[in-house]
Amino acid sequence: QLSPGALGVNLVVEELATEAKLVIKQVECLDEHHTNEALEELRPLLKLQHAHISLYQELFITWNSEVSSLSLCLVMEYSQGSLQMVIQSKREEKAVMDPKWMQEILGQMLDALEYLHQLSIIHRNLKPSNISLVSKNHCKLQDLSSNALMTHRAKWNVRAEEDPFQKSWMAPEALDFTFSQMSDVWSLGCIMLDMASCSFLNATEAMHLRKSLRQNSGSLKAILKTMEEKHIPDVETFSSLLPLMLQINPLDRITIKAVVRMTFVSGSFKSSCVAMTLHQQVVPEIITSILLEGNVTSILEAMESFPSRPEVQLKAMKRLLQIPEDQLGLPWPMGLVEVVVTAMKLHERILDLQLCACSLLLRILSHVLVQDAEAQVPWDISIICSLLSIMRSHSDSEQLITQGYSLLTIISSQVQVSEELQKAGLFELILEHLHRFSKDRDICFSALGLLWSLLVDAVIVNKDPVVKIPALVIQVLDTHPTDAEIAEAGCAVFWLLSLLGCMSEWQFEKVVELLLQSIRLSQERVLLVNNAYRGLASLAKVSELAAFRVVMPQDGGSGLTLLQETYQLYKDDPEVVENLCMLLAHLSSYKEILPELESSGIRALVREIQGRFISSLELVSYAEKVSLSLEAALHSSQERKLLGAAVGEEAFLPEGRPHLP
Repeated sequence: QLSPGALGVNLVVEELATEAKLVIKQVECLDEHHTNEALEELRPLLKLQHAHISLYQELFITWNSEVSSLSLCLVMEYSQGSLQMVIQSKREEKAVMDPKWMQEILGQMLDALEYLHQLSIIHRNLKPSNISLVSKNHCKLQDLSSNALMTHRAKWNVRAEEDPFQKSWMAPEALDFTFSQMSDVWSLGCIMLDMASCSFLNATEAMHLRKSLRQNSGSLKAILKTMEEKHIPDVETFSSLLPLMLQINPLDRITIKAVVRMTFVSGSFKSSCVAMTLHQQVVPEIITSILLEGNVTSILEAMESFPSRPEVQLKAMKRLLQIPEDQLGLPWPMGLVEVVVTAMKLHERILDLQLCACSLLLRILSHVLVQDAEAQVPWDISIICSLLSIMRSHSDSEQLITQGYSLLTIISSQVQVSEELQKAGLFELILEHLHRFSKDRDICFSALGLLWSLLVDAVIVNKDPVVKIPALVIQVLDTHPTDAEIAEAGCAVFWLLSLLGCMSEWQFEKVVELLLQSIRLSQERVLLVNNAYRGLASLAKVSELAAFRVVMPQDGGSGLTLLQETYQLYKDDPEVVENLCMLLAHLSSYKEILPELESSGIRALVREIQGRFISSLELVSYAEKVSLSLEAALHSSQERKLLGAAVGEEAFLPEGRPHLP
């Protein structure tokens, strides 16, 4: 058993199969709801992949019968060394921390925090004891926590009384159980202050300093002046940086990205960390000349020669995007696709590189497919999974999401990968993005286009995510009521969902309303018109409620009036007319709707269609069905009238006279 942490007991254990040492943190929870809430929050952390983050191996729940309580158990990597030990050692020696080593470790911490913040993950419990040293020059952030655990007031109060050091790293707002990315910035500022001042402040003095900073920034000015007087290395950077990180109001603090810029871009800090190297953008001079002056072939050779250098890959891709089309020597070799994809896999976390790579791939593929629509692009499932992983890693980049969807649409149209994409969680990712970015027009449009491509010939592996799609498509069309392109894409998706039976009956009326609204919005778009009428026909076929919604008058008029307008616009287009007749055929199967069809002039319309389109068997078949239904309804009506007249006349016959037959 190690020293207890802020949240629970830490046990060093040994895995029987491998004899590897691990740590289990046992966190006592309030009740089952609290336990499940924390478990759901922590579960995504199992998927993290980063060289400078100590990953959770497993999460599970146990029952402690002695105290009748549930415990959440978090299994993580075990490391004997920590940054806290290094700081304490330097304090005892009253020695200054080696500036090169400090910059290296700081670069790794910043890289890890930037990765977490890009994924909208907050550490919440950042302090030197939670920065493990797996080797002399390699650190890892560990013990990431959840909001459910960190807002357990009673537990925190007990721990704070037992060990006053526990809460001294926390931001002012975190003491009130409010956490944000800015809370991590404060904690990192405290760690940097500890690293810089360990030669002249003991542990108690440092703790009181950290606590005082929450009320008064004057104590920071005093300590920075002392650092300057003692000629602490990099004091100029710390003097400009720490006041910005340790602002009492979290809204006034700078972001982790800004810290990176001030230290490793504008500043003089150095780190072997890949991401920090990219921020500095140091490209060898000889490579720069090749990239700026060479042709496509020489640039490709440079990329192949330096696959692990993200700054080379980024500069090369930027150069390829700048070359005018008449100098490209298209079509480009498909080997370039493989090189670009390799760079994307190797440098997944670097957003600038991913944006450039996606733009380049879209440019390559659009030219290839324009020249040869049958050209096969070299995709495999590993590339697709990498692309999905990249989109998840940069979940806040709207530009990358849009480009990623465009690429996936091309891929799904090229090869039969719908099942693989479903298994990789693409439907769930699209649902998340449509929910989060319903107001972002480009994301919505590209997501709807990808959904169409996935559903058009799909075998649905799991219906659970698919049945959630209609509600979000409804939301998107309601959010963008005047966007014809969104309407067109939405109508196509509605049609396919209705065919697949992935729409609830309570949604039918709203979908019918949106399909009719889309037709009214842009009748000149033939693809929209075809898909909207197909969708209406599909819904009318299975639901009398949907059929009534089509024919009943609305704000924009009856659907039957709109249908006749569409016919006048497209009377020479057999495909459109066939879809109109298909809808009418399904509407005519409901006896209660036939009078509405008759009174709206559908009989004359169908008669005209039958005279104009003789050779189209499917169209003629639909028209014939409508005509027969209307004719049968007319005969039935006439018979009822005759019968009614006969009954009425019988009622008036004098008593004793023979009745009419």
